[in-house]
Amino acid sequence: MKPTLLILAAGMASRYGSMKQTEGFGPCGETIMDYSIYDAINAGFGKVVFIIRKDFAENFKATFGDKLKDKISVDYVYQELDSFVQDSSVLKERTKPWGTGHAILCASSIVNEPFAVINADDYYGPDAFVKASDFLKSNCNENTFSIVGYQLDKTLSSHGTVSRGVCEVDAANNLISINERTKIYKDIDKVVFEEDGQNIEVSGSSSVSMNFWCFHPSVFKLANQLFVDFVVANGTNPKSEFFIPIIADSFIKNSGNSIKVIPTTAQWFGVTYKEDAAGVKQSIEALIHEKVYPPCLWK
Repeated sequence: MKPTLLILAAGMASRYGSMKQTEGFGPCGETIMDYSIYDAINAGFGKVVFIIRKDFAENFKATFGDKLKDKISVDYVYQELDSFVQDSSVLKERTKPWGTGHAILCASSIVNEPFAVINADDYYGPDAFVKASDFLKSNCNENTFSIVGYQLDKTLSSHGTVSRGVCEVDAANNLISINERTKIYKDIDKVVFEEDGQNIEVSGSSSVSMNFWCFHPSVFKLANQLFVDFVVANGTNPKSEFFIPIIADSFIKNSGNSIKVIPTTAQWFGVTYKEDAAGVKQSIEALIHEKVYPPCLWK
């Protein structure tokens, strides 16, 4: 059975200032997602599922419907505020989605096979999809998930600080924990993050999460249990978010479970800030020049 690719695209892109998910960066109007889907098809994925807000549906179907026809099976899942929420009173002041963990839970009704999860606005590179596909086909099971680990200094922005989940990994390349570090940036020849007013150096070769996960469908049961508890504890905070690492942390705390960290040396790029857009276009042009991609992906 071919694995499925879930693309998280329900975010509101508040820092970017527009709907970056469907913005064209390639020479023929390709979005960053187009390159991810192209890489996923070549790596052996059989279906792509867009996790979006219902008011994004028309835009997404217009962008992807025709060009992906006959290339890969496509489905859409709506991440709604009331999805899997048992107490509607917590929704009174809430306007933003519940987070990435809630997003994958919303796909539980249509995904029955091992699957990968990625962000819509991150470029991951072909190597990551090949490694993820191999894992999902051969090693993924109810007790073994994985995450693709990127080299920290290959995930920074030239236009501002970023937040990254720095992975703590054991000798067998199993994930121990993910430590969220905010305001990370390159300071001349070193990488630092800000904490309590201090600049703390962190190795540029550290493995970080760019939200590229590989799961067995058994994860949905765990996610549902954890989300119900999360809403009880945090539902009255309209800014609280149920992130995928909450699920991962609970999973690896159970004896016999592990999350493998799959290393890649691929150069990440994405659009956190509006100023990143020009750099993304240049990076895509360079990849086309290197013949990683054809000038027009779907023609």
